Amino acid sequence: MSQPTRKKIELNGIAVAEAIVGEGQPLLMLHGWGANIDLVWPLAERLAPLGYQVYALDLPGFGESDEPPAAWSVFDYANFAIDYLDHHGLGSVFLFGHSFGGRLSLILGAEQSHRIKKIVLADSAGIVTKAPLGKRLRLNTYKSIRDGLYKVGAKGTADQLRAAYNAKYGSSDLQSTSGVMRETFINVVNQDLQDYAKRIQPSTLLIWGDQDEDTPLSYAKTFEKLIPDAGLIVHEGAGHYSYLDRLPETVRIMDYFFKADE
Repeated sequence: MSQPTRKKIELNGIAVAEAIVGEGQPLLMLHGWGANIDLVWPLAERLAPLGYQVYALDLPGFGESDEPPAAWSVFDYANFAIDYLDHHGLGSVFLFGHSFGGRLSLILGAEQSHRIKKIVLADSAGIVTKAPLGKRLRLNTYKSIRDGLYKVGAKGTADQLRAAYNAKYGSSDLQSTSGVMRETFINVVNQDLQDYAKRIQPSTLLIWGDQDEDTPLSYAKTFEKLIPDAGLIVHEGAGHYSYLDRLPETVRIMDYFFKADE
């Protein structure tokens, strides 16, 4: 596998790293949270010789791209993806989104269907599940104490409590972020996108690992029911990066899907 050759562009005042490979039908690849171009590149460099010009970028706050100027929502990222297409003069593209990139793809498929030819969602996020009762009670108790401390002016103690709670109960993704990106993460994970899935117009292929513990197979089955024109491919024994676990097979499947009905 070769390494992507990144170059920097400036878009909306943000320095963004990108890598482009191949010639042919444009294909935009959106990586997952905490990832970057490197995690979609094995797929990009194998699809490029099959007749695609693949565009991959480090989304703001990841890889070699600058952080967004303020805490973003998933909608800010989706709008940024459209601005990226405009920057390159791309009218419509095939779209691949993994995990967090899948969240953006759900919005783009619903709101920008005229810009998207077909979509591949790999182990996509976008569903917010209800936490167990015990966890909800613990969280509500913590928030009540924290907010009470802030109200009485004990900001230092409240900040210490928040840090301790996040360190003990926060996800690894939350703990690995800080500042703008921590607030961005909170915005992102609390946004349920099932209503957007219902409005997706382009044909959509779901590729999932049956051993995915981050976005479980139940998500895929839900999306398959919600998205009007969707099909599901399950990679047995594969995890959250199922497209990498079954790379040659994924390349063949995606190429066939994109070229069908041409």
